[in-house]
Amino acid sequence: MKIDHSGKATILFGLGAAIIYLVMVLGTLSYLNDLAGALPFDLRPSGYSPADAVGLLEALGGTGRHYYLTRQIPLDTLYPALLALTLISALRWRSFRFGPTLMTRIGGALAILAATFDYLENLGISLMLLTGSEPDLALVKAASTATILKSALTTAAILAVIASLLSVLFRRMLSARTTPAAR
Repeated sequence: MKIDHSGKATILFGLGAAIIYLVMVLGTLSYLNDLAGALPFDLRPSGYSPADAVGLLEALGGTGRHYYLTRQIPLDTLYPALLALTLISALRWRSFRFGPTLMTRIGGALAILAATFDYLENLGISLMLLTGSEPDLALVKAASTATILKSALTTAAILAVIASLLSVLFRRMLSARTTPAAR
């Protein structure tokens, strides 16, 4: 099997992730926000309390919970994998072209962990949506913790990619400054 080191995979995965992200933010999540008058679980990076969860579930009602389960959750099942593949393929491309670094090694692990916690968040949200407006306290805490960890790890993974790409740019800039001009 031939491995593509040209960056095409990064672009394709990135386009897929961006399209799904836009559909979620401008479509399903916006609709849920408008319906409930409150941010959906997915858009609360600092988590939520049991009272917040109950309030959102009540505000969504049966129709909103069904919509969340049948529209938002399926989209958010595709997104974490596409984002992780985008970040990992960008790091692999950078490693192949310019050599591996600590940041390229850590970044891939962070992307996988972020996707894992995104899936755990989705599972927790789905279970809360299925239980109605009286979710189990432990379930709310677990889902909220998954949301917080997903948010932090996603941010860290994206920063790792940015840092690894910026290091190439800075090396090139330094190299251009130290290389005498051709006469």
